[in-house]
Amino acid sequence: MNPPARRISIIEVGPRDGLQSEPEILSTEAKIEFIRRAIDAGVRALEVTSFVHPKRVPQMADAEAVIAALPKRSDVRYIGLVLNRKGFERARDAGLGEIGMAVVASDTYNQRNQGVPTSESVKAWLDIAREARAAGMRANVMISSAFGCPFEGDVPLGRVLDLAEQVMVGEPVELGIADSIGVGVPAQVTAMIGAIRERWPGVPVRCHFHNTRNTGLANAQAALDAGATSLDASIGGIGGCPFAPAATCNIPTDDLLYLLDRSGVTTGVSLEKIVETSLWLQQQLGRSTPAMLPKAGIFPKVAEQLRTAS
Repeated sequence: MNPPARRISIIEVGPRDGLQSEPEILSTEAKIEFIRRAIDAGVRALEVTSFVHPKRVPQMADAEAVIAALPKRSDVRYIGLVLNRKGFERARDAGLGEIGMAVVASDTYNQRNQGVPTSESVKAWLDIAREARAAGMRANVMISSAFGCPFEGDVPLGRVLDLAEQVMVGEPVELGIADSIGVGVPAQVTAMIGAIRERWPGVPVRCHFHNTRNTGLANAQAALDAGATSLDASIGGIGGCPFAPAATCNIPTDDLLYLLDRSGVTTGVSLEKIVETSLWLQQQLGRSTPAMLPKAGIFPKVAEQLRTAS
């Protein structure tokens, strides 16, 4: 008997988490083209912007303009990040259908990132989740820095599970865990997702990894094996976290898709079109991006090209 087919959803975060950490500020038109290309490649869920203070994150200052210009697609989820009630109200008034909120696992980082202790962000999330449902919006939440804090060090699994217990009261459509500074390893991923699925077997688990210490793809594989339902990735591997030291490099969508495609995992996303978009993005930024696949080529196609050329 053949093993059951495996499938996982890719959430493209390049237009938000990718661009917000890059020094270049792309025009609204370029951002919409970025999003359009990702959709054309088969991506059906994207983080498109964040509703934060433009002085802190100037790359996202055009959030409302981006929402207004999005392609009208009933089969695509557009997600906007909010960190507080004001951000939620901006997203709601802009007509966005889904918001995501981050709650940081450590108080020090939550204070630096959001200006309040973690407990206050949890309270804000519960209020926002309730109002989002009343407004007919989807709401998801992510526990950030779930594997480690740049200021406090290791984050115990018990701390993450305690926070999950608190935020699940808000009935998120997805529960996310994020390795915001790229310190986690597969064994931690396996343990964390296993504990979450045991406690909340029906909740979709979304994972967000950074490749800062070159463990991002290994962690993504561990998450897949542990039963995660979706993986965040950024075309070209751009981005990171602007508020944590050296928290560079999201998992490249290009490299992740190569891993999944060659492993027989279905995503519905075209690797070839993602690579084309990655090369287009390099032109927009005026420099190379971290993704390895556009540099090395898609195997075995690249071998066929070399054989033909010779």
